[in-house]
Amino acid sequence: MQLPILTIIVLVIFVLSSAIRILKEYERGVIFRLGRLINAKGPGIFLIIPFVDKMVRVSLRTIVMDVPPQDIITKDNVSVKVNAVVYFRVLDPSKAIVEVEDFTYATSQLSQTTLRSILGEAELDELLSSRDKINQKLQSIIDTQTDPWGIKVSQVEIKHVDLPTEMQRAMAKQAEAERERRAKIINAEGEYQASARLLEAGEVLSKQPITIQLRFLQTLREVATENNSTIIFPIPIDLFKPFIKMLEKNDKEV
Repeated sequence: MQLPILTIIVLVIFVLSSAIRILKEYERGVIFRLGRLINAKGPGIFLIIPFVDKMVRVSLRTIVMDVPPQDIITKDNVSVKVNAVVYFRVLDPSKAIVEVEDFTYATSQLSQTTLRSILGEAELDELLSSRDKINQKLQSIIDTQTDPWGIKVSQVEIKHVDLPTEMQRAMAKQAEAERERRAKIINAEGEYQASARLLEAGEVLSKQPITIQLRFLQTLREVATENNSTIIFPIPIDLFKPFIKMLEKNDKEV
């Protein structure tokens, strides 16, 4: 009598352990009954029918997937390697299991092909300077294509653009030339502003001749601070006119 009772107890424990399921807050269980989709359950504790129901666990947390480097030829025929990262999560567990065999692998392959096709339509300058715009375009396209799978792509970011060595040298020369051009423009603009100010100063000084003398004396004072400078001080010829007249008068008297 004890043996059948023990067997029944063991059988009941086995059935209960097969029927009871516990899922975490971020998990859902997609239930199939005799091969037919029933619904998605969870989180918490619930029961399934042993040997009849089959449960597939699905995580609802955001998945961060690294897209391997892709060889891309841009619109202006430059060969580059680009890798990216995709952030996505499951919104509908039933679709993610039923509509596609492996939603993670499918999203990865879709991201790679979309990355190659979209970046192949962009020029190199746009790829380097307009990443935000390209990221939004990639996110929109991938999200639209994964929507039937119950997948939400929240963000796509281009991580690194690997340029050929020759292109890096050419871009460095271009950047250097651009800096020189800006320096020349700034220098020319400074010369133009200085000449305009000097013209205004000349007009002011011409109104009062005495100011020219004051400016001349101020310049002498600034030069005198340097010990290694020799100053040639011009004397107006008008100062010698009285002496010249006296000499001429003496010569006539003699």
